[in-house]
Amino acid sequence: MNKFYITTAIAYVNGEPHIGFALEVIQADALARYHRLIGDDTYFLTGTDEHGVKIYEKSQEVGMDTQDYVDQNAQKFMDLKEQLNLSNDDFVRTTNDSHKAGAKKIWMKMFEKGDIYKGSYKGNYCVGCESFIPEKDLVDGKCPIHMKELQQLEEENYFFKLSKYSDQIKEAIASDKLRIYPESRKKEMLNIIGDEGLHDVSFSRPKDVLPWGVQVPNDENQVMYVWCDALSNYITALDYENDGEKFRKYWPANVHLIGKDILRFHAGIWIGMLLSAEIEIPQEIYVHGFITSEGQKMSKSLGNVVNPLEYVEKYGIDAMRYYLLREIPTVDDGDFSQTRFVEVFNSELANGVGNLVNRVVMMTERYLEAKVPEVVEKSNFADTLELVLEQYHKAFKEFDIKQACEVLMRAVDYVNKYIDEQKPWTMAKEGKDEELKVVLYNLLESLRIIAAMLMPIIPDSAEKIAQQLSMSSEDLSLKYEWGVLKEGIEVEKADALFPRIED
Repeated sequence: MNKFYITTAIAYVNGEPHIGFALEVIQADALARYHRLIGDDTYFLTGTDEHGVKIYEKSQEVGMDTQDYVDQNAQKFMDLKEQLNLSNDDFVRTTNDSHKAGAKKIWMKMFEKGDIYKGSYKGNYCVGCESFIPEKDLVDGKCPIHMKELQQLEEENYFFKLSKYSDQIKEAIASDKLRIYPESRKKEMLNIIGDEGLHDVSFSRPKDVLPWGVQVPNDENQVMYVWCDALSNYITALDYENDGEKFRKYWPANVHLIGKDILRFHAGIWIGMLLSAEIEIPQEIYVHGFITSEGQKMSKSLGNVVNPLEYVEKYGIDAMRYYLLREIPTVDDGDFSQTRFVEVFNSELANGVGNLVNRVVMMTERYLEAKVPEVVEKSNFADTLELVLEQYHKAFKEFDIKQACEVLMRAVDYVNKYIDEQKPWTMAKEGKDEELKVVLYNLLESLRIIAAMLMPIIPDSAEKIAQQLSMSSEDLSLKYEWGVLKEGIEVEKADALFPRIED
């Protein structure tokens, strides 16, 4: 059995879960579910980043103990497991003792290697990013993300010798030992490294400036900066501190799934940290884009911020999951439009998948007393479905979940067209019982295959289809087989999977 370890970036707990994070965890969940279905030993990690000046200041502002404040906000992200139907195996929090111990262990590995040293740092500090912004990255003297004036800070803190590992990092990316997908992000990272290479980075801050964080193990006056703290979560959650069984089993990560704004940290600083600590580097980094709303950047002042949970409450979990995976380009920016949301739901889920399931089950009840007919031999119809499934696998393995959704809809359209061409109702009227049984068996088997293809994307609906075929979700497989449904199995019509949205 192959193993598959996938992680998301950890969410900063100074606000509510937003649509961008919902996209990332749903993408990761779809990948994790896909790999479980093809038989991989899968481990899916997400979590929260709970340290930093902004967290501390916000807790003081609202009059709460800082730990109580992060506990309250972290719970909102943990609740996403049920609210978005996620299958994550673990949820890491950077205020947990096990995480802190693991972060201190990797710090000391790097320190003992001679790669952490003390010095003075002066630079442009962005409060919003909680990081120093290099001169070359400024836009009109401002932070390129927040477009706000920067503070000039000078501090004594520890530095990491990232420059020492610059050539190794560049070679790992160029050779695809560390594969960055899509290719455009690989080129972007190689351009960032450039001819000058990566520079050493500030790795701690004075405790009087950053009072809420992980204590530097060899200096009581310093607190770890975000890099060693937050980035190390990918191994601390596996019990890196004790070289635990999960760490030995699942590391290195197969995939870090992140947003494009934090690529340089994951493909640069994190890889340097691992090389310094003599830990194997991850295999791949998948990079997704951002989401706009109705064609504009989301802004509270514009009133176009999308709360994913409002859509879940109104239209259901699978409607939200399907839209984000189907409509937002997997590796590029995409737009969230309420009008398009309704269009996609009605045309592809209600009229496509829902209508197909309803037609097939209803005809089986009407013409065959709700029982699966005798198994028929694999035909051209089945061969076409096998080719479609191969395209579906290809899309998932190339981190193109949008393409996988489009392939899935081609399968749905193909089967709906087959019904219209074969006209089972005419066969029943004309007494062509044997021909009718062949057609309906083909249709029932196609529903089973489509349910399996739906499972990584909209698992609740996939399970409901399986139940109508007297199967459980555990019975579904993405390994192509024909003739799984056996003669005499009873099918049972259920309520409409996707009632049309009329508002």
